[in-house]
Amino acid sequence: MKRKTVLVTGASRGIGKAIAIKYAKKGYKVAINCLKNEELLNKVKAEIEGYQTSCLSFVGDVGDYDVCAAMFREIKKAYGSLDILVNNAGISYIGLLTDMEIADWNRIVQNNLTSVFNCCRLAAPDMIHEKRGKIINISSVWGNVGASCEVAYSTTKGGINAFTKALAKELAPSGIQVNAVACGAIDTEMNQFLADDELLALTEEIPAGRLGRAEEVANLVYALNHKNEYLTGQIIALDGGWV
Repeated sequence: MKRKTVLVTGASRGIGKAIAIKYAKKGYKVAINCLKNEELLNKVKAEIEGYQTSCLSFVGDVGDYDVCAAMFREIKKAYGSLDILVNNAGISYIGLLTDMEIADWNRIVQNNLTSVFNCCRLAAPDMIHEKRGKIINISSVWGNVGASCEVAYSTTKGGINAFTKALAKELAPSGIQVNAVACGAIDTEMNQFLADDELLALTEEIPAGRLGRAEEVANLVYALNHKNEYLTGQIIALDGGWV
């Protein structure tokens, strides 16, 4: 049986790494990407290959269409068309909107939202031709409700949610499912700036009494792509009952 192929962006650490490793364990051929940390990405590649499967790695900004297109050409040359696309690449920005520079705004929009357009735009034609495919966008609960001092981040994640719902309707007739996982507070490096007292206060707000784990996000992503062909256009919160 032909091995299926998955692309995971933003896979050098945290949620993206966990998702890539999950698919490697399931026997998928895995393509991974990160913005700039080639050393970390190579470690993930080596770990994936340790599961006796093939891995392609790419360093570059998937918010840049030309960079993204070059990556897709290499994936198609090596593996053929994608079966699954996981849009995980993203950055955060914490601070008052009035202190934010336009360059910061443009950077977070390009990294978090334009990257999703680029990857979906490049993946969709082959998926449509094959009449199958799965797209999962990694979002945030702040895309649902917004967060003070994270206006730009919340905006990009809200955009991902709307993009997911609209694209799901567009691609459903071709047998392609598009969903998003809106993550709550997940125990990754993105949250390591929090002081111990801030982390404790955050944990006390979460009914589950703890932060989520990257592996739990990976398990949900995998399940969404395998358990139900009728599930599409959904924004599924994984937040321990927080929001």
